[in-house]
Amino acid sequence: MDTQALKAFLAVAEQRSFSLAAEQLHLTQSAVSKRIQLLEQQLGSALFDRHNRTISLTEAGHALQPKARQILDLVADTELRLMNLGGEVSGVLSLATSHHIGLHRLPPVLRQFVSRYPSAQLNLSFMGSERAYHAVNLRQVELALTTLEPSSEQVPDGIEALPLWQDEMVCVCAPDHPLATIAQLSLQDLAQAPAILPEPDTITFQLLERVFRQAGLSLHAPMPTNYLETIKMMVSVGMGWSLLPHSMLDEQLVRLPWPSTPIRRQLGLIHLRHRTLSNAARALIDILQAPGENQPAIAAH
Repeated sequence: MDTQALKAFLAVAEQRSFSLAAEQLHLTQSAVSKRIQLLEQQLGSALFDRHNRTISLTEAGHALQPKARQILDLVADTELRLMNLGGEVSGVLSLATSHHIGLHRLPPVLRQFVSRYPSAQLNLSFMGSERAYHAVNLRQVELALTTLEPSSEQVPDGIEALPLWQDEMVCVCAPDHPLATIAQLSLQDLAQAPAILPEPDTITFQLLERVFRQAGLSLHAPMPTNYLETIKMMVSVGMGWSLLPHSMLDEQLVRLPWPSTPIRRQLGLIHLRHRTLSNAARALIDILQAPGENQPAIAAH
């Protein structure tokens, strides 16, 4: 079976759309359709049921899907192992990161990497924690720097998590916000005021939401955004309170007494456990783990 046809099949199966699969693969829709037709002819079975505006996998399609991914993973790992034998750090390294890490932590790391390994090319994507785990699992990126799951039991199967930093989170509001005048702040006080927080599918939101849920309370977060700098700006002008990394505190914010167990986030690197890492990926990991490097706390979302 042709690997390009299998890639087209998996893209269509994932997107449930020939047009979206074509966009993902940077191909025309007709090119994707032709690859699927050739694969169906070769296998002697229809892989998709075509409806008016939707498609779904047939029984044969469902059977092929995990096998197709295994075949492509094996081919990719074999090619990578052979490339790694030469020891050269080259090729394309696909790396996902949060905007905050990318803006405030990665520049010196990437500067070292680019300087040491000019033959390697970085493909950098910005995304939140939930999407980062998904992208790694689908092999859309090789590595991701993100907020790690609170415990090893919660890490998805097949994902290897490498802790790098711990982030202390602090409750903040604007100096003239009503919450700043409350001496004995409670979770009830916070629940009644608007909160400016990351999206609900982020680990940061889930850590905070768990505290309120255990107290029988709900968060009032009408305007979620995953950009911590945007959250800081909105809090600083009095639009609500938030939970931000200690490193972001300045005269624009007031630290509120947190009325519960302190919240800390573990930040680090994730990759597929059984995926052969490229020499470029290993080189970047070495820089991240170098003694004395990258020690200050950083923030992810």
